[in-house]
Amino acid sequence: MAISTAMCVSFKKELLEAEHDFTTDTFKIALFSNTATLNSSTTAYSVSNEVTGAGYTAGGATLTVVAPATSSNSAFVDFSDVTFTSSTITARGALIYNSSKSNKAVVVVDFGSDVTTNNATFTITMPAASVGNAIVRIE
Repeated sequence: MAISTAMCVSFKKELLEAEHDFTTDTFKIALFSNTATLNSSTTAYSVSNEVTGAGYTAGGATLTVVAPATSSNSAFVDFSDVTFTSSTITARGALIYNSSKSNKAVVVVDFGSDVTTNNATFTITMPAASVGNAIVRIE
């Protein structure tokens, strides 16, 4: 099993079909164990190999969208940081998905190794909302 950071190919196609609206849709982030297989071919959120434990609910957390923006020849959108307080979990990666649109996959994030909390705050720090950094960007 493996998790590979990537923008999902299905998401790229769905952008061309005007499927996602970052100003009105609800986006979520779910955490997954090292037994999950998530990559650019992932098309939708599934509970398979999602983490379980105190402080975490299946489906993950709702993301706060940082307004879509442009700079130079790029467009991007980002999200505010996410925390799972008082959590006891181990996660290897995450999936950002659009819960307003049948849980369609957007981006897979590989943490690089297992991240564990034991009755502590699990924090996902999003990259800066800028060209070359934003978690969702078209360059």
